Amino acid sequence: MNDPRAARTRARLRAALLEECARRTLDEVSVAAVVRRASVGRATFYVHYPDLEALALDACAEIVRDAVEALHAWRGTPDPEHPPPPLTAFLTEISEHRSLYRGLLREGGSGPLGDLLHRELRARSRAERELAGAPAPALVASAVAAAFAGLLADWLHGAIEATPPSMSAGVWRLLISLHRTPVE
Repeated sequence: MNDPRAARTRARLRAALLEECARRTLDEVSVAAVVRRASVGRATFYVHYPDLEALALDACAEIVRDAVEALHAWRGTPDPEHPPPPLTAFLTEISEHRSLYRGLLREGGSGPLGDLLHRELRARSRAERELAGAPAPALVASAVAAAFAGLLADWLHGAIEATPPSMSAGVWRLLISLHRTPVE
């Protein structure tokens, strides 16, 4: 059974972490800063999370779901010239909170957001390739997940200069290419 008080406390802790990460990287955030911002005690923090990394993973879950859904928001044969509108919307939304996500997604695609994104996207891509009978589902799914997490991180950190629509178009073409590359 879910305790509504516990759910509210976790929500406050997630919001506090995201607010802190909008100002500095996760490595620079302390439990003390999060609990102060959330107006909860340090012991309460540890009732819900073993450490900041666990809180960060929980806080990133929704954005990861949004990313995975945006990348899979197409039906039929994907058109390389027209990325799914949810992908462009996702990149537009995330770019508006660049500083926050840079704190959770390190260059190259690691960090709590990158690690979770990679796992979730790899699992979804693999399942869809297996369902479609496409070759090398594990290999291609891993490549897609790594490419997207790395590209997203590098874009958010300024290593790739692009508007959300142009980033969406470039990412989309690249991911379609990965899916179409003969691997057997």
